[in-house]
Amino acid sequence: MPFRVAIIGGYGNFGGYVARQLAADRAIELVICGRNLAKAQKFAAGLQAANPAHAARVDIADPPAVMLGEIAPDLVINMVGPYQGQGYGVAKAAIAVGAHYCDIADARAFVCGIGELDSVAREKGVTVLSGASSVPALTAAYCDAALEDMTELRRVEYGISGAEQANRGAGTVAAVLSYVGERFTRLQAGRMQEEIGWRGAIPVDYPDLGRRWFATGDVPDLELFQSRYPGLQDHRFLAGHEIAPLHFGLWVMGALRRVRLIPNLSRFADLLVSLSKPFNVLSRGRSGFHMVIEGVDARGAPVIRRHWIIARSGHGPNIPVIPPILIARKLARGEQLAPGARPCLDVISLDEYRAAFAGLDIECIDE
Repeated sequence: MPFRVAIIGGYGNFGGYVARQLAADRAIELVICGRNLAKAQKFAAGLQAANPAHAARVDIADPPAVMLGEIAPDLVINMVGPYQGQGYGVAKAAIAVGAHYCDIADARAFVCGIGELDSVAREKGVTVLSGASSVPALTAAYCDAALEDMTELRRVEYGISGAEQANRGAGTVAAVLSYVGERFTRLQAGRMQEEIGWRGAIPVDYPDLGRRWFATGDVPDLELFQSRYPGLQDHRFLAGHEIAPLHFGLWVMGALRRVRLIPNLSRFADLLVSLSKPFNVLSRGRSGFHMVIEGVDARGAPVIRRHWIIARSGHGPNIPVIPPILIARKLARGEQLAPGARPCLDVISLDEYRAAFAGLDIECIDE
C-alpha cells in the first residue's frame, strides 16, 4: 500500500511544487488539502500522479483532527503560513491520528517551541519536524559540513535575496514583515544582544547577480545555533530584495515601525504584495543565497568557507521546500526517523539537499 501524504495548502505556490515533485513517486499517494475543496480537486486531477491523487477540505483555522482522521495520512505536510502566531493545532492533529508531521516554518518561536510536543509524539511513535526549509535545515547542513575541516565555528553569516517574480503569497510576505522594525536577539561578541529587524543597508556582491542589498532578519537559527555550535561568537541572518527600491522602501517602513509610528507590518501583507507587483517587470527571476562560515582547524588556524547558491529562471522558491520532499521520500521507503518533536536538524545532509537541485536552474559555488 502506498505511503499516504496529506499536503495542507497543497495547491498553493509552495505546496504545489511539493505535490508535483512527489506525484510521480509510486511509493506515495497524495491527498491535496486546503480550505477550497474545488481548488484541491482540480489540482489533484491535474497531477497525473503515479497513484491517483485525492482531495480534501482541511482548514487549519478549524480543529483539523476529525478531518485528518478521515484522510488517515501517514505524513502531514503543513505548507500554510505565516507560522508567526500560528498554534500547533495541525501538528497535534497529525500526532493524534498517528501520522508524522513536518512544516516549512521560519518563525522563531514556532520552530524553537515545537519541542513541547515531544513527549506525546514519542508516545505515538511519530516524527514531528518544524522548520524543514532553508532555515534551519539548509543552513545547519552547511554548518555541519564545515565541521569536516573545522573543529569549531566562530562566526556565521548568511542571507537570502529573493526574486520579485517569485510569486510570493501574502503568507510568505507576512512572515518577513512580522520582524521588520521589531526587536529580537542574536549572538554578538559571544553573547545574545538586541537586534532590530530590517536594520542596515548591507551590500553583498554575488557571482553573476551583481550587488544585492540586505538588512537584518530574524530566524529560528539565531536561537538554535548557539547551543548547537558551542564556539560560535557571532551569528547574523540577512534578508533582501532583488529590486533595490523595494528593499529601501521596506527599510523606511521599518524605521517608522521601530519608533512605533505604524503598527506591525504583517497586517499590511496583502496591500504590500499588490503594491509590489508593478516592480515585477524589473525582475530577472534570479534569487541568491550566500553564507560565510569562519572557524578554526585542529591546529587553531583560521578557516573561512564561502558559499553561494544562484537560482535562475524563477527557480529560487523551490529551494525552501526541498526538505518536505526528501522527508516524504525517506519515510515512504521505510527509513526510520527518530520519533519525537524537534526542529528539522540532522535529518537532511548538505549533499542530499544539493542533489535535489538536479533539474532546476540552480548553481552552487563554494570558495
